[in-house]
Amino acid sequence: MKAAYNQDIRDFINENKNLFWYIPEDKKEDVSLEFLLENILNYGSLESIKKLFELIGIKKANEIFRNQIENERNNYFPPVRNFFDLYFQRNA
Repeated sequence: MKAAYNQDIRDFINENKNLFWYIPEDKKEDVSLEFLLENILNYGSLESIKKLFELIGIKKANEIFRNQIENERNNYFPPVRNFFDLYFQRNA
């Protein structure tokens, strides 16, 4: 089942598809917004992070991030988690 993303988000996924090298080409646009945010924050460039925030909004990014870090086990690198915890506290 294809994710219901608009064309801008699908283009963004394709621009950053190297971060999802282990996902088959025909499944890349099916990634969840949670997975997309996590991978962009952990591995993306500053430009890709800014663009994702523009596409989904800082409040939505904060909401997803907060839900993810509530779990003791999450996939954020500790420095990334700390930085964006402080970033969202100040900016969202």
